[in-house]
Amino acid sequence: MDELLNKASDLLSGGAATYAVGALVLLVALVVLWKLVAGRKPKAPAPPDLRIDVMALGAHGPPAAGPVLEFYNTPVRLAAIVLAPAGRVRELPPFDRLGDVFDAIVPGLASVVAAHKPLVRKWPPQPSTRGFAHQFFAHARLPGDAGKGTPWSSAAGVLKIEGQATMAGLVLRTEATSSHGQEIIESPEQWLRILSVRSA
Repeated sequence: MDELLNKASDLLSGGAATYAVGALVLLVALVVLWKLVAGRKPKAPAPPDLRIDVMALGAHGPPAAGPVLEFYNTPVRLAAIVLAPAGRVRELPPFDRLGDVFDAIVPGLASVVAAHKPLVRKWPPQPSTRGFAHQFFAHARLPGDAGKGTPWSSAAGVLKIEGQATMAGLVLRTEATSSHGQEIIESPEQWLRILSVRSA
């Protein structure tokens, strides 16, 4: 029995102990590495910058030439337009194919966009009309009392193109001050009651 114990002791004190320690170190290193990798969460993408600096859109009214855009029968310049898909999975057409979307707001608006050269932005999908409108008004903040008593006004809401709902927000500027402020568009037909396009 003493001889067996001596042999076992010799084995542990020799190469086997070295292998056991090496295996233990390797195991600890693997556990630490696994915890580092598993604990590292993927970096969330930065939220898109939705802000529109209205004061940077220019202090001039509607252009003298080209199609005339009217907001409640008052000529205005289209200073900015924001488009967003409605729902979670839809996408907007590329920028060079947005003419049909503009004309779905009000016929002739694509020609106004070409003439007025507004800031055009695409926003992420929006779940509701009122939610989009309030977010648009918050990110395109008008001076004064939400634009009232200034040359600035805005409208935001829903339109339909090929039966699909899409959201649009417009920032408009008159030559002089007006009593208009912000308007929420809750049905596609409402755009036709507040906006019109005519030739100069």
